[in-house]
Amino acid sequence: MNTDITASAKPEYLVIDRNPAFTKVVGNFNTLDYCRFITLTGVSVTVGYLSGIKPGLKGPSMVTGGLIGLMGGFMYAYQNSAGRLMGFFPNEGEVARYQKRDFSR
Repeated sequence: MNTDITASAKPEYLVIDRNPAFTKVVGNFNTLDYCRFITLTGVSVTVGYLSGIKPGLKGPSMVTGGLIGLMGGFMYAYQNSAGRLMGFFPNEGEVARYQKRDFSR
C-alpha cells in the first residue's frame, strides 16, 4: 500500500524537499506556526478549565485540555511547515532561504 501523499496529489508550488525529516520540518517552523501553536494550546487550556463542572474537576480538566491543545497545535504547525517544504502550501520565503543557502556552499 502506497502511503506517500505526493503519489495522489501534485504540489502547486516549488518543491524544496519531497520527504523532509522530522528535524527539518520542526526547524522550518516560522513565527506564524509558533503563534498558532501557542494560541491553540492557550485556548484549549481555557476551554478545559471552563468545562470543569465541579471545583475538583477544573484542574484535571484544564491539564487534559492543555495536553490536547499542545498536541493539536504541534500537529497543525508541523502540517503547515511540512506542506511548505513539500510544495503544497505557498512557500516563497522558504524557497528564497534554501536557494540562498545552496548558493553559499
